[in-house]
Amino acid sequence: MPRKTRFASVVVISSLVAAAVWTTSNHAPVARAATGQMCGQFASTTQGNYTVMNNRWGTSATQCINVTANGFQIVQQDGTGNLNGAPVSYPAIYVGCHYGNCSPSTNLPMRLRDIASVTTSASVSFPSSGTYDASYDIWLNADANVSGVQDTEVMIWLNHTGSIRPIGGMTGTINLAGRSWEVWVGNNGQNNVVSYVATGVTSFNTDVKPFLTDALTRGSGFGDSSWFLTSVQLGFEPWISGVGLAVNSFATTITPGTSGGGGGGGGGGGGGSAGAACSPVTATIAAPFSKDGAGTFCFKASSLGTFINSWNVTNLTVNGASFNNVWAAASSLPPAIDGFWYVSYTGTVGWSHFEAK
Repeated sequence: MPRKTRFASVVVISSLVAAAVWTTSNHAPVARAATGQMCGQFASTTQGNYTVMNNRWGTSATQCINVTANGFQIVQQDGTGNLNGAPVSYPAIYVGCHYGNCSPSTNLPMRLRDIASVTTSASVSFPSSGTYDASYDIWLNADANVSGVQDTEVMIWLNHTGSIRPIGGMTGTINLAGRSWEVWVGNNGQNNVVSYVATGVTSFNTDVKPFLTDALTRGSGFGDSSWFLTSVQLGFEPWISGVGLAVNSFATTITPGTSGGGGGGGGGGGGGSAGAACSPVTATIAAPFSKDGAGTFCFKASSLGTFINSWNVTNLTVNGASFNNVWAAASSLPPAIDGFWYVSYTGTVGWSHFEAK
């Protein structure tokens, strides 16, 4: 069975009749491509601290994107989606981990309660024709496993054309990021979906954590503050054409710590912006340092060097913030607690690994 990495959160409303909910699958990127034009069905490339993917999962027709210094543009899209069904693709730029493919230097996945803010800045352009939506796709998961479909999908629609609408039903409106959004809530058979819908937004600069906090209130199955943010993606779902759709710029920063607003559901996580120390301390360490093997340990350090890295661990936190199985620059670590960083390490296999260098 093909791997399914993203289930489209779309139901199409045709004249007078609501169409059925469709679920669709995005394969993981299976090849990397150089910066420039990418036409491979699941081609991806890194661009600075981000990953750009073509992600043409819904058609055999050609789709090509030009990868730019800060985003990408669709330059060819020959497929046609079923207007009573699903789009043909989701080309996107993202930070975090998408079906095991993680962007460079990401500090995701990270527990929502350990995140102070998710600030994003983007500029997008739309063609005068075509049927599409332009949307953020933000994924939450009950655990730190990023190898498959995640549990809750939060979409922020910046624009849409034609008869397409989000999955589920509209439950009302909410004011966030200085504007009013329609709120749509549903389930596609694989995960819950909350969509915040606007039109004509070409510039978006905000902290999107309030969107995530609100999404957690939409039902007991939508998650709580102990869940993990795994990726923040921005792209397009075209049904017809889409040539000219462009992310002109994209930047997203996940800042560890606790924001004042809290976040729906279980577990508060104390300690302020400095997070939480593990205890008892197993050993005091200094970079360069590495640890391999199974067991649970608490390491205390006055410096972790220039970066940390881990793989095959079941839990790795620094001052309470999750850095499971990711490379992270020291500058992205949470603030010191009385001059120290506390690394909580849990490995279950001999090849579990943590390093600070």
